[in-house]
Amino acid sequence: MPPAPNVEQALETVDGEVVETMDAANYTYLRLRTPKGELWAATGRTALKVGDKVTVSLENEQRNFHSPSLNRDFPVIYFVSQIGQGGQPAPPPMAVGHGASGMPAQAAVMVKPMAPPAGGSSIADVWARRTSLAGRTVTVNGTVVKFTGGVLGHNWMHVQDGSGKAADGTNDLTVTTDSMAKVGDVVTVTGTVVIDKDLGSGYAYKVLIEGGKIK
Repeated sequence: MPPAPNVEQALETVDGEVVETMDAANYTYLRLRTPKGELWAATGRTALKVGDKVTVSLENEQRNFHSPSLNRDFPVIYFVSQIGQGGQPAPPPMAVGHGASGMPAQAAVMVKPMAPPAGGSSIADVWARRTSLAGRTVTVNGTVVKFTGGVLGHNWMHVQDGSGKAADGTNDLTVTTDSMAKVGDVVTVTGTVVIDKDLGSGYAYKVLIEGGKIK
């Protein structure tokens, strides 16, 4: 997984014109003509069409990326969370730094305390019982406070439900999913608990929900 930018870093943006679009799975792939030359970007499903003028933030660069749904390889592609259209600037991606959990820390997002789903768990409870829950399926409610698409073949998001403590990271749960979401969405997630997973490059997780299904 590529390292996240520091809070102080501003991501470069580029203006361009859509010259090709392709929908696959939950994404729209866009070939853009820009002052830097042609480039590919992918984002959540969008109605953008050929000829539209857009502004994109060059976030989440992936090199030698293979799209299974398109059966196509991209030497370089950017998975972007937001796209500005019609001369409007791209909304800034969330500023991130590195948190104690190994994943980037989140920018401020309003998280309202919420009860666990019927038969489910709170995020703090998943942390507290992670050893006994390893390999089991759990369901949690939460607000999406960060979403990153197309990394290591999955989308990655952080959810919080108001439980746990920010000081030790037990208020936040990382989820891998093939679904799309955006920051601020309130979701119910069902997936498998995995503990002590180390992906290298400084990304290690005491607890992680894999294969998350979102409602």
